[in-house]
Amino acid sequence: MKTILAAALAGALALTGSIAEAQKNVRIRGTITAISGDTLSLKTREGKPMELALTEKTSVAAAKGIKLADLKPGAYVGSTTMKRADGALVAVEVHTIPRRVPEGHRKWDLQPGSMMTNANIASVVKSADGDVLTLDYKGGSQKILVPPSTPIVTTTKADRSYLKPGEYAFIVASVDEAGKTTALRIQVSKDGVKPPQ
Repeated sequence: MKTILAAALAGALALTGSIAEAQKNVRIRGTITAISGDTLSLKTREGKPMELALTEKTSVAAAKGIKLADLKPGAYVGSTTMKRADGALVAVEVHTIPRRVPEGHRKWDLQPGSMMTNANIASVVKSADGDVLTLDYKGGSQKILVPPSTPIVTTTKADRSYLKPGEYAFIVASVDEAGKTTALRIQVSKDGVKPPQ
């Protein structure tokens, strides 16, 4: 009996592993070219035409510009950074994120060499070059220089009516083993404000 149970458990784990391997999440950035029914077409930032499936679970949010002063200590944010010659981290952008997004400091794909820090704001201090943002996360902390021209963005609730040709989108999507790409979460530009991440 134990042998049968062990074999069944091993089979279930193998199946779970194969499902996980069959699907992977990807980040896509590009300009919307069309939307027809449950299909979103866009031109990626690399210039490639692409189609993504939309489902009833696909969430849509619109980008909205704010000021760094609007973000108080304790706010949960993400910031893409690049390392300066002297080693200092300089913000490319700062955006608000929901608490379910994992905290930490890791590589990011906005541009070569970029990093992403997801963390709580500990403090914001003025400096000669801009503001110095201290972000604290479990197991670490980062000081990030935020120049005055850095995009600071939050999101507002939106729906498919915001997905118009010409708008820029940042999309988290899943790709199945057959190559079908399904949009999970879409952040779309509004009034000229683009999702910066």
